[in-house]
Amino acid sequence: MSGDGVRAGPVGYAQLWRADPGAWLATGAAWRGLVDPVRRRADGLTARAGDLRSGWSGAASTAAQRRLAELRTALTDGLPALFEIDQALAEFAARVGAAKARLGAEVARAETGGLSVDRTGAVRPDPARPVDRAGPAVVQAQAGIRRALALAGAADREATGRLAEIATAAVTGWVSVPPGWRPGPGAGPVEVRRWWTGLSPAEQRWLVGHEPGRVGRLDGVPAAARDRANRLLLADRRQELLARRLALLRPLPAGPFEVTRRARMAGVEAALRGLDGLGERLATPSAPRAYLLGLDLAGDGRAMVALGNPDRAGAVLTYVPGMTADLADAPAELGRAARVLDRCAAIGPGEETAAVLWLDYDAPDFLTEAAGARQAEDAGPALHRFQEGLRATHEGSPARQTVLGHSYGSLVVGAAARDHGLGADALVFVGSPGVGVDHATELRMPAGQVWASTAPDDVIRLVRQPDELARRAVLAGTPLGPALAVLDPHSDRLWFGADPSAPGFGGRRFPSAGHGHTGYWDADNPALDGMARIVLGR
Repeated sequence: MSGDGVRAGPVGYAQLWRADPGAWLATGAAWRGLVDPVRRRADGLTARAGDLRSGWSGAASTAAQRRLAELRTALTDGLPALFEIDQALAEFAARVGAAKARLGAEVARAETGGLSVDRTGAVRPDPARPVDRAGPAVVQAQAGIRRALALAGAADREATGRLAEIATAAVTGWVSVPPGWRPGPGAGPVEVRRWWTGLSPAEQRWLVGHEPGRVGRLDGVPAAARDRANRLLLADRRQELLARRLALLRPLPAGPFEVTRRARMAGVEAALRGLDGLGERLATPSAPRAYLLGLDLAGDGRAMVALGNPDRAGAVLTYVPGMTADLADAPAELGRAARVLDRCAAIGPGEETAAVLWLDYDAPDFLTEAAGARQAEDAGPALHRFQEGLRATHEGSPARQTVLGHSYGSLVVGAAARDHGLGADALVFVGSPGVGVDHATELRMPAGQVWASTAPDDVIRLVRQPDELARRAVLAGTPLGPALAVLDPHSDRLWFGADPSAPGFGGRRFPSAGHGHTGYWDADNPALDGMARIVLGR
C-alpha cells in the first residue's frame, strides 16, 4: 500500500508525516457502502425469479431459475468480503494513526530536549540550544523514530497481505465446502478458538456468510469475524422490530390490553431508536472503528460493541452499565466508553486501546428489581466467558484487560469476579451500591488492581440495607450519635456489601468531583482521567 497503494515496503519519515488515516477510513466505508446496493440487486433477482415462475414453465424456465439463483448466491456470498475490506482498511488506518502519533511524540520529545529533527528524520543537536550528553539523547530519539516507522511498515505489510488474500478469494470464488463439526453450546472460549483457527480462511468465510447467527455470538471467535457476521444480521434485526411495531398497530378493545399494547409499542420504538443509533455509529467512517460483537432483541434488547479491535489493542476496557440499561440506551452507553478511550489517547498518544460496551445481561428496570442481586448473579457466567474469549482471541502479547462497572453494573462485575473469576488485570467500580463482597481480596484479583470512585454528591451513598438504616436512626437519636457513627465499623456498608470506595475495603481509590451519579464521564471530572490511567496501567 506504500506509494502506489498495492505493494508493501518500508515507510519513510516524510511519508508517515503525510499519511492521512482518515482517507483510508473513508475508502473502507465506501466499500462497506456497497452492501445495501448488492443486497437490493440480489433481492431484485429473487423477485424476477418469482415473476418468471408465475408465467413460464418447462426446461428453459428451470434453467433460467437455476441461473438466477446462482447469480443471487454469487452476490450474497461476496457480502462478508465488503465488510472484511472495510475492516482491513480501518485497522490499517488505526495502526498508521498510532504510528503517526508516536512519531509526533518522539519528535516533540527530541525538540524539547534541545535536539532538532530535519525533514528526513535525521536527529542532530540544535546548535542554538546546547545540551549535556547530546550523543545518547540523539541515539534515543533516533531509536524512537525508527520504532514509529517500523510500526507503520508492519501495518502496511499486513494490510497489503489481507487485501491480496481477499482479492484472490474473489477470483477463485467465495463458496467453500462447509466445515463439519461445530462446537457445542458448552464449549469454552479456548476450545472455540482452537476450532476456529483450525479452519481454512475459506471455511471461516463460509461460516460467516451462511451461519452468522452462530459465529456472531461465539466467545472465542475473533472480533473481526463476529463483527462481519453480526453486521450481516443487522438489517434483518431491524426488520424484526418493524414487524413487531406493525403487529402492535392493529386496533384492540379498550381496557388492559390497550395499556399493554401501548407499553409494548413504546418499548419497540425505543429499541428501534437504539438500534438505529448503533447502526449510525457502525456506519461512521471515523476512528476508532466500531465492531458489533453481539446483538439480541429478546426482552429489552442486548448489545456488545467494541470501539477499536480488542484483539489487536494493547489495552482493552470492558464497560458494564447499570440499572435500566437496554438496547435503547446502547448508543449513549457506548458514548461513555468512547470518552474513556478519547482520554486514553490524550494520555498515551500512539498506544492502541479498545473499549467494549458489554450489555449482555438483563439489567433491572425498577428499584424493586435492583434491590436484589439475582440479575447480577445471572449475568456472571456470560461476563466470565466474554472476558475469557478476549484473552483467547488476542493477537501477540497479552493485552491489559480492565473491567469497569457502573452502579448496578459494578455488582455484575463483582459477582462475576467472586463466583467465576474474570480474565482481567484490573477492576474499576464507579457509583457502586456494593459489589457483593466485603473486601477486595474476595474478588480474586492481583493485589492493588481493584479501584473505585464515588462522587461526593452521588445518591448511591444513601443506598443502604433497611436494618442498617434503622440502626443509624437509633444512633442519630442519642447524644453520642455522631461520634458513634464515625467509630462504627459498619458505617461503610451499602446495599450490596462494603463500599468499594471506602478505605476499609482494601482497594485503591481515585477522585471524582461532585457530578452526581452519572457524571463520572464528564470532561471536567477527574474520574474520567482516573479511569483512563487505570486502563493504560498508569
